[in-house]
Amino acid sequence: MIPTPEEARTLAAPVFAGEMCSYALDVWVDPADVLADPDRLVAAMRGAAAAGHAAVLDESVHVFPNGAVTAVLLLSQSHLSVHTWPELGMANFDLLTCGRLNGELIVAELRAELQPVRANVTRVIRDVF
Repeated sequence: MIPTPEEARTLAAPVFAGEMCSYALDVWVDPADVLADPDRLVAAMRGAAAAGHAAVLDESVHVFPNGAVTAVLLLSQSHLSVHTWPELGMANFDLLTCGRLNGELIVAELRAELQPVRANVTRVIRDVF
């Protein structure tokens, strides 16, 4: 279960300097119009990054002929990306965190913005020591 933003603020595990986590967030939305709207997607990603204490250094967006969107935010602490399939109502977000980022809150903010009808989250702690 993905926590709400309020739950993520209180339930998120402490983050230690140097800890790295990968998050894969798969969402299905209905209606799927947001998945073909690069401005709304990037705005949601920027808002989630800010909520999770991430600094956005740069971004890149590509819209495919069928309306699908690929977008990447380059974060000072790593990256947040999305790939959408509007025809399936599905999007995949990938987040790699390190340092003092709150990945749980970033995922929760994306969920709050997109209001998916279904979502899966996979979190992997990467052992860097």
